[in-house]
This record gives sequence, C-alpha cells and structure tokens, in this order.
Amino acid sequence: MQSEEAQSEIQAENQIQIVDYEPQYQQCFRDLNVEWISKYFKMEESDYLALDDPEGHILDEGGCIIVALYQDEPVGVCALLKSHLPDFDYQLGKMAVSPKAQGKSIGYLLGKEILGKAHALGAKKVFLESNTILTPAINLYRKLGFEQIEGYPSPYERSNIQMVVEL
Repeated sequence: MQSEEAQSEIQAENQIQIVDYEPQYQQCFRDLNVEWISKYFKMEESDYLALDDPEGHILDEGGCIIVALYQDEPVGVCALLKSHLPDFDYQLGKMAVSPKAQGKSIGYLLGKEILGKAHALGAKKVFLESNTILTPAINLYRKLGFEQIEGYPSPYERSNIQMVVEL
C-alpha cells in the first residue's frame, strides 16, 4: 500500500499537463525564470536576451519551450536551445517551477518531456549549465541521466557546473 504522500504526488502528477509554448505564455516564461534567478543570483545579459524574446532567441533558432500547467495555471517552464557548442546538439535551459507548485515532480516531468523532444529532433547529446548551490536541481539532472563534464566556455557568471546526457 502506498503512503499518503506518494498517493498525493501521483494525484498531483495526474493534474499536470505539459503543453508547447505559445505567445500567451511569454510573461509566465519570463516571470518564473526571473523569480528563481533573482532569488539566488543576478540577472545577466544572456538571461534578458532569451527571456525578453524567446521567439527570436530560442524558437527561431531551432529550439522549443514547454509549459507545465497545474489546474490550468502555468507553473513551470523549460527550454531546449540549439547549442552553439559543436560537441552538443541542444542545451536544456530556462527551467523554472513556481515555488507554490514545487514538490509535485513538475521539474522531472518537464525534463523528461524536453529530453523526449530533443530525441525526436535527432539530438545525440544535450548540455546544461547550473550552479552547485542548487542541490535539488543538480539531483534532478542526475535523475534525468546527466553527468558532470568540464571545459566549456559559459556566458553565465553564475555557472559552476556543466552536465551532459547522451540520448
């Protein structure tokens, strides 16, 4: 028999819908990312470029964005960006989950879905950058199959860990 907590998590997951980005989600995409980045770090130029113009800097470049809806409200986002590094096909980035929706496996669902999209696009390797103070995020990436790597330039001052997953 499952614990109440496990049953509650399964029930929450069943209420989460992952949808493709549409312009109506631009403000949510920006706000969720600004919220978490500003909590731990400072916003950087690369953040503003992607968040202020996701169509031009993500979608038109061959990437995609997905949105997690919980009870029809957008509570999580994640982007798959075409990689500018020759060793990788795509980069997972701009993943954010509203604090009020954390603990419902939304990050995991977003990660699985975005990696599925990368695979469908023919990607072999997906790269990401993060910071080790974000322990839950690092644990999530490992759960998704990412392994730590080193040696690539980063546009982000806050980045102190790089990871890759082979699909």
